[in-house]
Amino acid sequence: MAGDSRPIGVFDSGMGGLTVLRALTARLPHERFVYLGDTARLPYGTKSAETVQAYALQATRLLLGEGVKMVVIACNTASAVALYLLQQSWDPVPVIGVIEPGAAAGVAATKNKRIAVLATESTVRGRAYARAIQQLMGDADVIQQPCQVFVALAEEGWADTPATMAAAAHYLGPLFEGDNAPDTLVLGCTHFPVLSRAIRQTVGERIALVDSAETTAAAVAKALAAGNLAADGAGEVRPMRFFATDSPERFARVGAIFLGRAIGADEVELVDLRNA
Repeated sequence: MAGDSRPIGVFDSGMGGLTVLRALTARLPHERFVYLGDTARLPYGTKSAETVQAYALQATRLLLGEGVKMVVIACNTASAVALYLLQQSWDPVPVIGVIEPGAAAGVAATKNKRIAVLATESTVRGRAYARAIQQLMGDADVIQQPCQVFVALAEEGWADTPATMAAAAHYLGPLFEGDNAPDTLVLGCTHFPVLSRAIRQTVGERIALVDSAETTAAAVAKALAAGNLAADGAGEVRPMRFFATDSPERFARVGAIFLGRAIGADEVELVDLRNA
């Protein structure tokens, strides 16, 4: 329907997906959003595919109960292992992940067809980015680097600490040495953009740094238009709601780093997904 005022649901294992929400609200200021961070059970990146799929079903069930018109999986791990399941389970509600947009951005950025992907253990193990990139560029050389510790550093808000710099040097330094090094780095976890300064200092200015948030926002805008689902909000900025499965106070405090604006603890509602 035209002028669809229903909200868009967004979920992640924690607060990293707020980087995607930030891009979504910038591109789609007239849309309403409901964000769910499964903070009680993060990180998803070290868990089995079956466990993440179960969590993703519970998360989307709660969002659908809030009347959302679309679901955005703002989590690379869940996008890698649960996108197809959610699309089949909740059809005709559109479900969009972050991997395909991120892969497309990486392919567009590379000049030497060597693309590095920095991601969680689960995303690397499932090779979702490698498949998505090579579907678009068959001769691309994809180098995957798991960096689970970055999730914990981001969730602590440690954007520019010596620990973050040391982790970046350890994981990325050797990857970008030599003449045949990748020229593009895809941040394959929505937590990682808040650590981009440390990452940039490690890899140098000549490496293209790809954050899938912007391209995901573009994919959402395209899907809204194709499905005639866009809100008609001439000049009106819509509110957003936040749910967390643990510690709303911490979600508000650390989440502000990812979202780029203050979040009041009273804005975050505590929920239990085990009953979803």
